[in-house]
Amino acid sequence: MAYAMPTASNNSLNHIEWMWQSNPDPWSTTEPTEWNHYSDVENLIIEEAFSNKQAQALLDGYYIDFKYNRQISNTNSHKQRPVKRMVRNRKDKNLREERFMDLPVASKGSFGGQYDWISPFVIEIRRNLKLKPEELPSKKPDMIPMLVEEAARGIIEEGKYIGKERQAEKLAQILREQKNKGIKEVWQQCAYIYSLESFLYKTLNTTMRLVGDKDHEQEWSSKIRTLRPFCLLLWNDPFNTKLKTKKTLYRGANLKSEQIVNYKEMAKHRDEYRLFEAFTSCSRNREKTEELGNTLFIMKVESAFVVDISELSEYPNEEEELVTPDVSFYVKNVEFDRKTNKHLIYLQLQQWKSGKWKEIFSNSYYNMKNIHPYYFHLFCPLIISLVYKVTTSSCKCIEVLRIQYLITK
Repeated sequence: MAYAMPTASNNSLNHIEWMWQSNPDPWSTTEPTEWNHYSDVENLIIEEAFSNKQAQALLDGYYIDFKYNRQISNTNSHKQRPVKRMVRNRKDKNLREERFMDLPVASKGSFGGQYDWISPFVIEIRRNLKLKPEELPSKKPDMIPMLVEEAARGIIEEGKYIGKERQAEKLAQILREQKNKGIKEVWQQCAYIYSLESFLYKTLNTTMRLVGDKDHEQEWSSKIRTLRPFCLLLWNDPFNTKLKTKKTLYRGANLKSEQIVNYKEMAKHRDEYRLFEAFTSCSRNREKTEELGNTLFIMKVESAFVVDISELSEYPNEEEELVTPDVSFYVKNVEFDRKTNKHLIYLQLQQWKSGKWKEIFSNSYYNMKNIHPYYFHLFCPLIISLVYKVTTSSCKCIEVLRIQYLITK
C-alpha cells in the first residue's frame, strides 16, 4: 500500500548523519578512532539546529557546539568529544538488532496468561479510558486532537523519566504537527515515529509484554496512562482493514537451550495458540534477518493483521512489517540448520478475530456484563455458531468471550 509520506520524513534525516567520536580517549594520538551514530531523534534535533544556523543544538546531557564541532557535557564543560556531519546511505546497513531480535513474545506471555487471546495492553487501555465500543479515533474523529495531545504529553513524561526529555519533546513536536488532521494522517505520523530509533518503541513494547505480570505490576500499570494514547492511535490503523495472507516474515533471537526445548514442546501441541502482546517488528528479508542471533523465527502468515511500514520508515531497506497486538500463533516445527548453524522455529500466524470478530469482542463484551454466567456459558457457543457460522476449529474463540466476560464483570 502506498502512503503519503509524513512531513517529518522529508527533512535531512534521509541524507545526513551526525556522529560522535566514541573511543575512550578522543584526544589520544595512539588509540584507534571510533565513531558512533546519534539516535534518529538526536539527528533530527542536531540537523534542525544546524540548518537554522543556530550556534548550538541542545540534547539530553550535552549539547553540540557547531563552531568547534564538539559535543560538550551540560554539567562539565571539560568533557568534550569531536562530532562530524556525514552524508549517509542506509541501504547497505544491517537490520537494527534491538528492533528485530529477541523473543517475539514475553517469556511468560508466550506460554499463556490471564488475558489469553486478547491483547492485554489494549484491554487495559479500554478499561483505563472507559471507552465505549464505538469510541475509537477512526470512528469518532472529534476525539483525535485530544488523543494526540495526550499522546504527546505522555511521550514527554516517559522521556523525562529516563532522562531523554529533549528527544521526547522532539517526538511530541512531530506528532503534534498532525494534531488537527484526520486519522489517516495521524496514524501515518505515529507509524513514522514508531519506525525511528528512539526510546519510545522500546518502552512501549516492553510495557505491553509485561501487562498481567504480577511481579512487574507496578511498572506496567504506571505506564498505561502515559502510553495508552499513542498505543491506541498506532493500533487503530485505518489503512490495513483486511487480513493479510500468504506472507512470510522473519525475526531473529538469541535463545538458550531450555528455551529451544520449550518451543519444541509447543510444536507438539499445534492446537494451542499463543498471543503477540505487543507490536512486533519483523522483516520480509530472510538474508538480513539470518545475521541476527542463533535462532531464526520463520513466520507464515495464514490470515492475520500485519502492517507494512517500510514506506513510512527511515529504514525502508529493512522491509519492516509489524505484527499487531492480538495476532495469535502456534509453533509448527523446530529444526536445526547445520549450514547456517541456527535453530529455525516455524510459527503459523492466525487472526482468530476478523473485522466481525472485533465487533463482537467490543460490543458484546460491554453488553454481557449482566448475563448470568450459567446462561452465558450455555448459549455463547450457539450464538457464535449461528451468527458467524464458525466451525469447531474456532472453539478457542468461544473461550475468549468467556474470558472477557470474567474480565469485564
